[in-house]
Amino acid sequence: MYSYTEPREAVLNYDRWLLIRKDGWQEARVAEGQRHGKTVIVRIEGYDDRDQAAGLVGTEIGVPRDELPETGSDQFYWSDLEGLRVVHRDGMELGKVEYLLETGANDVMVVKGETERLIPFVMDKVVLDVDLANGEIRVDWEWD
Repeated sequence: MYSYTEPREAVLNYDRWLLIRKDGWQEARVAEGQRHGKTVIVRIEGYDDRDQAAGLVGTEIGVPRDELPETGSDQFYWSDLEGLRVVHRDGMELGKVEYLLETGANDVMVVKGETERLIPFVMDKVVLDVDLANGEIRVDWEWD
């Protein structure tokens, strides 16, 4: 599996996982797991052979929100940023955050409006302010 936690194997610290299946979210428990290079190898309870496990390929995994640690100042969960309006410092709305990408150097917001823009999520340089209450991210980014 690919984990977005830091470090990657920290995903194994959560007691409950939620797997998105055709009929909605299904709770699952990790029987065992370990980091393996850039990924994490996991055995999920009830999936005891390769054929069963192969059925999980491409499945998204989540954890209940109330089990996530609180974020610090200027830290955000991607799910909190998705859907927010992105507004340039001059007041022009650039679009909404469709999703984010991890690039290694920094995270990047994929902003969809009249055009699609890739805007680095770098606090205090590109991202001036994140206002979750008003659903807005202010940026200083050239759009041409």
